[in-house]
Amino acid sequence: MQQKSPQHLIDRMRETLLFILLTGVITIARADDCQALNFGHGSVVCVCNATYCDSVSRTGLPDPGQFLSYVSSKTGSRLVKSQGQFQKNSTGAALRITLNPSQKYQRIKGFGGAMTDAAAMNILSLSSRAQDQLLRQYFSPDGIEYRFVRVPMASCDFSTRLYTYADTPGDYDLQNFTLAEEDIHMKIPLLQRAQALSAQPLNLFASAWSAPAWLKTSGALIGKGSLKGKPGGKEHKTWAQYYIRFLEEYEKYNLSFWGLTSGNEPTAGEMTNYSFQALGFTPETQRDWIALDLGPGLHSSSFPQTRLMILDDNRLLLPHWAKVVLSDVQAARYVHGIGFHWYLNNIAPPGITLTTTHHLYPEYFLFATEACAGWSPLDRGVRLGSWDRAEDYAHDIIQDLNDFVTGWTDWNLALNQDGGPNWVKNFVDSPIIVDSSKDVFYKQPTFYSMAHFSKFLWEGSQRVGVSFSQHNSLEISAYIRPDASAVLIILNRSEEEVQFEVWDQTLGFLPGSAPPHSILTLLWSRR
Repeated sequence: MQQKSPQHLIDRMRETLLFILLTGVITIARADDCQALNFGHGSVVCVCNATYCDSVSRTGLPDPGQFLSYVSSKTGSRLVKSQGQFQKNSTGAALRITLNPSQKYQRIKGFGGAMTDAAAMNILSLSSRAQDQLLRQYFSPDGIEYRFVRVPMASCDFSTRLYTYADTPGDYDLQNFTLAEEDIHMKIPLLQRAQALSAQPLNLFASAWSAPAWLKTSGALIGKGSLKGKPGGKEHKTWAQYYIRFLEEYEKYNLSFWGLTSGNEPTAGEMTNYSFQALGFTPETQRDWIALDLGPGLHSSSFPQTRLMILDDNRLLLPHWAKVVLSDVQAARYVHGIGFHWYLNNIAPPGITLTTTHHLYPEYFLFATEACAGWSPLDRGVRLGSWDRAEDYAHDIIQDLNDFVTGWTDWNLALNQDGGPNWVKNFVDSPIIVDSSKDVFYKQPTFYSMAHFSKFLWEGSQRVGVSFSQHNSLEISAYIRPDASAVLIILNRSEEEVQFEVWDQTLGFLPGSAPPHSILTLLWSRR
């Protein structure tokens, strides 16, 4: 590990000077810059402790005719803010990006991450002030303003033990339903603190990994196994009531849930020798359980407004899974959206999975419920400072949003340097990595990748059309926010600097440049 190298600083200076020369944009220097540390994985992490952390700060709108630019890059820029001026005449750039606000698509719900047992343990392993610093980074107006938090119901692989909330055999009435120590002493206090830091109510959504073993055909939490009996039977009814009891218990701590998923990765519980907690459903059994048990149970409970997302599994299963569940009127009436994960996306093109599903069922929202780097056996675990992984995140988010997705949820909010704890050693990466021995945490490039979306795309922002004067290597998504401002997010995964201009017919031409291996967010008022 080393601090910023002379070459690193020279690269940053060259990048900044080139940007000013090409665009006339002046970079606004900040006192709260990233404390960079290089672990040899392609780029840098930003080090934070109890007394210092770089912050995005609040993002006001520039004056009319001006624009703001935020850039993060492989060379070490992290949300570096610049300001520039629209011009009346074309800059002559070969690439013109035209904003088409009359082409309107889906509205954004938001972005977030998961408060797993592991995430909570890692956050709480820091000193109190460092914990506050970490939570501020995600949830406060000075941070990246996450709006969504996924909350596992009982244990998952990112737990240190196997448990559910109703482990007493034969307890069909759930008389002994009890939240765990992990909820009461870890997740709930942290969620309350996160909510206190957030300028708006957080949208929590819950996912269960497994039913209690005594309700299952396998008699075990892990591996292949589904609910005993048939939908409409006592096991299925008890499992539906388990969800409602969870919502009731969390409500006692003043935590209400925006949504639920019908269960994490139902296909995992159909796999022989699956290594951790799972509960198997086919699309047909999920359809019938929702129609006969979960849907009516929620509807008659104190939580009829809770949004129910089906699937919560890889998008490879779309549109088939949606067709099976949503073509049944009795099930479809209780469903609001379709949750999906990012694994195996390379064999599941977004057009034939996401866009096809949207066009078949436009009244049901699409929502990305889980993603993480470092899950593949070919590239497993934590890579401190990996820029490739930041680009993977940005590429996937842009691709999803350009195919009618309304939000995107990362997996663990924080992990340790091993990528855990995880009781089955299924170690992965996270945007924040904690080193409790030094009372520090590292903000990964993926953290800033998330920020380019979560900080700027407010709830209710609407994706709009964008067109190009020529073929190019940039990946781009455009939005009009509820305050009538425009947001353009640009990913350049190439080795080349790309000069461009953005034409907004109400203002003129925005001169721009995307450095090699960079993510760029542009913001301007259209009033």
